[in-house]
Amino acid sequence: MAIKTFAIPRTIVHGVDSLEYLKNLEGKKAVLVTGGHSMKKFGFLDQAKKYLEEAGMEVMILDGVEPDPSVKTCLEGGKKMEEFGPDWIIPIGGGSAMDAAKAMWIFYEHPGYSFEKLAAFDNPPLRTKAKMACIPSTSGTASEITAFSVITDTEKEIKYPLVHPDFVPDVAICDPVIASKMPPRITAQTGMDVMTHAVEAFVSTSADDYTSPLAIRAIELVFENLKKAYDNGEDMDAREKMHDASTLAGMAFSNASLGIVHSMAHKIGGIFHLTHGEANAIMLPYIIDYNRKATDKYDKLEKILGIDDIAEEIRKLNEAVGLTANIKDGKNTVIEEDKFLEVLDKMSENAFKDACTLTNPRETSPEDIKKIYEAAYYGKKVEF
Repeated sequence: MAIKTFAIPRTIVHGVDSLEYLKNLEGKKAVLVTGGHSMKKFGFLDQAKKYLEEAGMEVMILDGVEPDPSVKTCLEGGKKMEEFGPDWIIPIGGGSAMDAAKAMWIFYEHPGYSFEKLAAFDNPPLRTKAKMACIPSTSGTASEITAFSVITDTEKEIKYPLVHPDFVPDVAICDPVIASKMPPRITAQTGMDVMTHAVEAFVSTSADDYTSPLAIRAIELVFENLKKAYDNGEDMDAREKMHDASTLAGMAFSNASLGIVHSMAHKIGGIFHLTHGEANAIMLPYIIDYNRKATDKYDKLEKILGIDDIAEEIRKLNEAVGLTANIKDGKNTVIEEDKFLEVLDKMSENAFKDACTLTNPRETSPEDIKKIYEAAYYGKKVEF
């Protein structure tokens, strides 16, 4: 059997007010990377800066990271870090801020490094200049725990999942108070991202006895707590459980990888900017139905959870938190049929080539992926 690894941050700090842990970091300079809006609005950016200054560090803020961060943003951020010279890189915010910070880290420590090499998993070593501490504002992407970063090439309209073992942060600070400020729509989208991470990690061809218990517990927590957090954002118990679920699922999929739900979400998101968690939520049940012919792991999962059909239970949860059953009727991102059909073949081919396809439990093809996209767009049954 092949040798496997299991990597997680050296320190995971969680629970209410864990942001204060920043006072324990040692160094001379720190850069905070953020989208800048909600973290600034609710005072978390200023609080993080204050804690770092109490730790004796000079602090620079890099804000304005866009959703689906671009190669351009990451190159520019790396250049600014090169000029400032931080000992710590600390993204605070959603997955976009954390993903961007990881790529910036590369360009800071290796000025002029080729993004094409990164996309081909030709990874230079990190931690020659800085360490990383991640602070998630959503219970979703789990980038605070993973070896993954997703960056968009805006010219090619492709999202690239970067995978680098050194991307696993040194510290993850998971404070549910920060996540409690998510509005219901974001709570739903990111929460279903957690569900997708956990389900795909459980059925991945690289799953093992280290990753599967984490995935199972994350799935249980999402079923038990997402609707509560969606209905009442101030329910701190539900918020903390969803934050825990995100981190557990991240530990699972960072080590077991994912499947074609993510492959397909990356590509439709790169073209139409369909929110990643929502794309996952809509497509997950269709792909469970597709994958069943190649694995009995969904049956095992249903037995553990005490349910009859996990795809159907996920459809019910989607509906309960305001997410549509198909792409065509999506309320948050409208994708016109003619535009969808125009790029369908291109999307399907690119999704097949995505790194996450490698560990999908059923061997697939661009033709199969095209059929799944069509089923998920129109809300049809997957027929193969």
